[in-house]
Amino acid sequence: MKYGESSFDILYLLFAIISGIIILSRAKSKSEKLMGIAALVLGCGDAFHLVPRVLNYFSDADMTVPLGVGKFVTSITMTVFYVLLYYIFLSHYAEIENHKMTIVIYCLAAVRILLCLFPQNGWLTNSSDMIWGIIRNVPFVLLGTIICWLFFKNRRLDRVFGLMWLYILLSFAFYIPVAVGAGVVPMLGMLMLPKTICYILMIVSFLRKHFT
Repeated sequence: MKYGESSFDILYLLFAIISGIIILSRAKSKSEKLMGIAALVLGCGDAFHLVPRVLNYFSDADMTVPLGVGKFVTSITMTVFYVLLYYIFLSHYAEIENHKMTIVIYCLAAVRILLCLFPQNGWLTNSSDMIWGIIRNVPFVLLGTIICWLFFKNRRLDRVFGLMWLYILLSFAFYIPVAVGAGVVPMLGMLMLPKTICYILMIVSFLRKHFT
């Protein structure tokens, strides 16, 4: 299992980061630049958690702090990723920005990041407190719900991004049980695999849009 999971994690990180670099280096529009940045944020952010996770399989060193800090960094970068998705939506569909919606997006992201800063999260001990897992993810789920709805309502206008709403929905469906209950039921951690596949599909959509 450790070889299979480790190989998957490494390949995912390489795919996300390389895809981001390719899109960003050849971007000709604002939406393409945002897609490249989003892929890089996702890949680099997840590396903080996945690299210590891989090392933990093959090293006797105590990885408690790196794993916990990695979860913290990933929590922040995932939030930034969804804010970037909001701007990708606006730019790609040439939508007129709703300033009230933008304020809501920023407020939810700020509250999520602020909650992640609380010591009760136990990042340095890599704890999985269920209560704080719920608290810090409430604004994140609301943020994801808004982004999912925006792509859903425009799903028929674009073939490439037509399923983006579904990837977002499924990524949260797989992520929430892990974030909330993995500390109690460790097997829930296996749901991170399909969640990561959803992110891969999002990046594939970025690549398809970039090369079409």
